Amino acid sequence: MTRLCITHRTRYRFHNPVDLAPHRMMLRPRETPDLRLLSFKLDIRPAAVIDWSHDVAGNVVALASFQSRAQELEIISQSRVDLRAPVWPVFPISASAASYPFAYSPDESTDLGALILPQYEDSGKRLRSWVGSIVATRPTDTLALLKDVSNAVTTQIAYQGRETEGTQGPLETLDRGWGTCRDFAVLFAEAVRTLEFGARLVSGYLFDPFENRVGTTEAGATHAWVEVFVPGAGWIPFDPTNRSFGSANLVSVAVARNIHQISPVSGSFRGTNSDFRDLDVTVDVRADDNHQNADVSEGN
Repeated sequence: MTRLCITHRTRYRFHNPVDLAPHRMMLRPRETPDLRLLSFKLDIRPAAVIDWSHDVAGNVVALASFQSRAQELEIISQSRVDLRAPVWPVFPISASAASYPFAYSPDESTDLGALILPQYEDSGKRLRSWVGSIVATRPTDTLALLKDVSNAVTTQIAYQGRETEGTQGPLETLDRGWGTCRDFAVLFAEAVRTLEFGARLVSGYLFDPFENRVGTTEAGATHAWVEVFVPGAGWIPFDPTNRSFGSANLVSVAVARNIHQISPVSGSFRGTNSDFRDLDVTVDVRADDNHQNADVSEGN
């Protein structure tokens, strides 16, 4: 078990005081069998009225409304978690799903719904052809196939950081031959959906104490990966950026059908483009040697 302390700081600065529209935040880690949330604190300056809710996927959402104009907006979330995921996980996949292709039960298919359907246009069936070439035989081992698809993303696409917002479509990533962790995740999710797996995008944090993983600086960073639903095992995490699977070193914050639904902070302001000065985001994910438990709290 590893106890982590996570600090996520977002700061917007403006040349002139502006009216801040409501900001939507997804920053509170999701509790799972592999992750226990010990404490959570949210600080926002200027002062805001915060409404808490859950979205359709069960993510915790904070909506901040502001009463005064401001020249700077700072959002700081602090979390302490216990991460218990094994480095070499074993997944109890049902016998009926051990070999691909397999069929989800009627209830599973209904509940997975759009998570099985590709979200990007592929009229030329280029993505289908690309992922189809990875399926060596039918039937084939389900988990081995998913690993092969993840590994194909890693070996064929070069990682390249990008500061600009937005995510490349899967065909764009294939054409360019490079992408960020967000692009890797979208390509992998679309590829396995083409094979009729249920998949969802995940945003969260990557813990990298040895600084040997892709997509992070120093001890941690925000990160994106994918979870694939396999009967018996449930949602299996795959991180194609780092050619790994399982939750070791991953702290999940939000899950969704589409990558744009899980932005950590989103909002706007009333003013002109010339009013905006800059945006600065810093993330610190490190082991916490102080093992004193704290109550979970949500405050401002």
